[in-house]
Formats: sequence, structure tokens, C-alpha cells
Amino acid sequence: KPLIGKIDTDVIVDTTIDADLQALAEKAVEGQISKSGAKLSVSQGAMVSIDTTGAVKAYVGGVDYAASQYDRAGTAERQPGSTFKPFVYLAALEMGRTPDSMRNDAPVKIGKWKPENYEGKYYGQVSLTTALSKSLNSVAAQLVMETGPDAVIETASRLGIRSKLESNLALSLGTSDVTLLELTGAYSMFSNGGNHANIHLIKRVTDLDGKVLFENTQDDAPRVVSPEAVAMMNYMLQRTLSEGTARKADFGCPAAGKTGTSQSFRDAWFIGYTAQLTTGVWFGNDDNTPTKKVTGGSLPALAWKEFMTAAHEGLPLAELPGRWRPSAPEPEVAPIPMAEVGQAEKTPRQDPVAELIGAPDMPALKPSKESTGSTKRPVPPANVGPSKKKKASEPKTVLDIILGQ
Repeated sequence: KPLIGKIDTDVIVDTTIDADLQALAEKAVEGQISKSGAKLSVSQGAMVSIDTTGAVKAYVGGVDYAASQYDRAGTAERQPGSTFKPFVYLAALEMGRTPDSMRNDAPVKIGKWKPENYEGKYYGQVSLTTALSKSLNSVAAQLVMETGPDAVIETASRLGIRSKLESNLALSLGTSDVTLLELTGAYSMFSNGGNHANIHLIKRVTDLDGKVLFENTQDDAPRVVSPEAVAMMNYMLQRTLSEGTARKADFGCPAAGKTGTSQSFRDAWFIGYTAQLTTGVWFGNDDNTPTKKVTGGSLPALAWKEFMTAAHEGLPLAELPGRWRPSAPEPEVAPIPMAEVGQAEKTPRQDPVAELIGAPDMPALKPSKESTGSTKRPVPPANVGPSKKKKASEPKTVLDIILGQ
């Protein structure tokens, strides 16, 4: 009805679905649930695959449509966890950061909020590339503090996120609910080079006489991400498959993506893409009960790999859009014992985010001093790593300058 108005006669609807890819997607989701669902306390899954124009080629809203018609791909809104982080990093890149920019991965305290890394592992000085590939929460929290949550919301909305996003620092860890369809659609703009993708499932509607009642025409898509930013994002997100949290998804084709796991392992995601297809996968439970530590790098990555391997049979290898290389080889990083990294200082400070702790007063925010772009965002005070003050003779890092140390 939204496309053709009142329907008072038979119509023929042409969808964008590819029957072969649809069968592959159903098999990949059902197979993981059949194999590991009972053991890992996972009862449902969903998958969406989209081409570079925004046409939906496969759409799985649940394990068994006969048993449940609820659409977990386009209707269900769930916490995306770390699959939301690319929007944080993109906002930072658009303000002048690069994949080479360094941050101190250490315990972070922002007011009373203490975002922690998975399993409490910290790596010290790391590049943004390493931080994203290893999904380091402390660095994501620092970046959203530098850019401001509103800049992240604007970036996500520009790429197609339509769900309501809460403007707070916890946004960096994927605490605002989204759908699998909109999240996958947003990632497709990294796949197609940064152009707006009109996500659609209906190609054409005609009556029985062949009269066209609706047709989805692909006009020139406006650019929503610069070629330079696309190249940097694709470089960083490729590392997630080669050496980060999504190594199980690597299938020998140029690909990139991001894993995500929500609080208490309630939702497990993997959104990944090649130059031809962007595919998103979700596993969890309808009643929001926790799984048995299912992460985005496990069942979702395995289902994605199964589907994408079969979907790319016979297709030529194609590099992802853009080409970016680091200025120097990155050093190997390994977790640093907590005692060596240091703890945030214990002296209480006012929380700059009243929504998180209900603080009655908020300190004045100072603008970020690290940016080669024209946009500067307020940076609230925070404690990162060791609490001892540097001596005047010690050189300051960029992060020291940002945090006013």
C-alpha cells in the first residue's frame, strides 16, 4: 500500500530476492542453530544480504517461518554492541584522525562510568586500526568523548540508521537498539565506495495487464562518505578478519567487517562485506535471555562465512573500494598486565554526562585540540591509565594534550 496505494485488483510483485542466495542464507542460519543452539542456549537467528545498489538479495527473519512469523531482521530492535563502533571511528576520521592515530588502551574512568575491555585485557599504546580490529572498548569510549555523541549520531544517521539513538557516551559501545536490516544497509556504503544505498526489497509492481504501478529506479546515488574516509575504514575493518575478532569469518576473498556482542551475551552480531555483497547476521533469543557466551566472532561469523563462501563461487576476486596504507609498519601488541598499565585515579570528579549518573552539575567542556578538520567537539575530563602526573621534562603525548594533562 505505501508504494501503490489501495489494492483492489490482483498485482504481480517483483522482488530483489535471489532464490539461490535465499536458500543459502536459510541453510546457514538454520544449520548453526541445529548444530549449536541447544548447547549454547541460542534459539533464533537472522540474516540479511544486500548488494552495492541497496537491493536485498537474501532475507531471513527467523529460524522457522512456519513456527514464528516475527521478523527479527527488519522489526526487532536489539543492542548492536561493537558492530556500532565503525560509526564512532568514522566520525573520528572525519575530524582529522587516521588509522595511524595512537591512543592509550588502559582502564578509563569518565565520571562514574568505567567501560571495560572484554576479559579485562589492555594493550597500552595502540593505533586506531588495532583498537578497532581488537574491539577495544576503552579506545571507543575515548573517541566518542573526543568527537561528542551527537557527531556519532549524525554519522550513523547519514549512513542509514533510523532507530532512535541516545546521545550519551555509552553510545560508543552499542547500547542504543537498532535493526539488523538498517545496520547491514549502513555497512553497505563502505562496500560501494561511500554512496547512499537505497535499501529496497521490491523492484517492481504491475497489474495483470502489465501496467507498471511502481518501479524502483536507481538514480544517481549521492555520496555520503568521502573516498578517503571509505579507504581508511575499509583498511581498518579488513584487519578485523585477518587478525582481529572475526578471524573465523575469513574465506580467502577481500572482505571486511565487525563483530558485536551485547551485554551478558544476549545478542551476537557480525556485519561483513565484500565488493559485491554486504551481509549481516544476528543470533540470540526472543525473550532476551543470555546465551552461553556466544560472541559475534563465533556463530555469526561462521554462518556469514558459510553463506558468503557459497555466494561468491564463480565471482571474480574484487578489492574493496579505496586504498590506504599506514605510514610505517605497526608494532606487535600484546596484553599488558593491569599493574603495568595502571588504574584510573581514585579522586572523584564530576561526571560530564549527567544522563549516566544523574549528576546535578556539569563542568565546562573544553574543545578538542587534536583535529585537522574544521569541526571541534567538546571533550569532557576523564582519567585514562596511570594517575601519576608527568614531570615537566617528560614529553607529552597527543592524548595528554587532549585531556589537559
